[in-house]
Amino acid sequence: MQKLRIAYATGVTPGKWMDRFQERYPAIELKAWRLDEGEILDLLATGEADAVFVRYRGDSPKDATRHLIPLYEELEVVCAGKDHDVEYYEESVPLDIVESFPQLDLADYPQSVGGIPVAMEVVASGAQVLRTAQSIARLFARKDVVVRLIEDGSPTQVGIAWPTATEDTAVLEEFIGIVRGRTASSSRQNSVRNQEQKAKRINEQKKAKEKAKAKAKQQAKSPSKKPQGAKAKPRKRR
Repeated sequence: MQKLRIAYATGVTPGKWMDRFQERYPAIELKAWRLDEGEILDLLATGEADAVFVRYRGDSPKDATRHLIPLYEELEVVCAGKDHDVEYYEESVPLDIVESFPQLDLADYPQSVGGIPVAMEVVASGAQVLRTAQSIARLFARKDVVVRLIEDGSPTQVGIAWPTATEDTAVLEEFIGIVRGRTASSSRQNSVRNQEQKAKRINEQKKAKEKAKAKAKQQAKSPSKKPQGAKAKPRKRR
């Protein structure tokens, strides 16, 4: 059975693309998992994943070893405990105000100590604020934590990356096509191109057979030639 392995960064929600892929290709096993810790691009280098949804800030991580297609931008937010000064801003907080508060760094909260949920407990206590992508704040939302957009914050990009050295790309190309919004009938989908080429060959073979059949039929209708050596009828004398 063919397989496709997809990893995605925390907060990324690729469910709709995976559902569409499974609907179109139910015979292909799709394995997907979320990576909350570690460098997700390393999964491509080690061959543990066929493609990854990566979050990055600044320049694209595309290089000679991997392709990358940017998909969408995420806004930066600040998370703070209830009754924190952040709560008094209705929608967004100026960047300089956010920077004046004690900052929490998610790197200090690996999975071994509880990860992001534990970090959010610290935020809820009011001890520090957390600057992060809006999708992460939504994923780990708490009733005792308020979230506000940061004015002039640093947005992040989400993109899909895969190795340039992938040997069997047919299945992966189908998935990437779905992520890019191609429909099942799109002529750019690899499966559709194959079907079109197959249909073209069948059509050409059919036309060739019909042409040969018509030619044979035409030859059968044509008057036959007199056999060689046949005697001509004598002329009548006047």
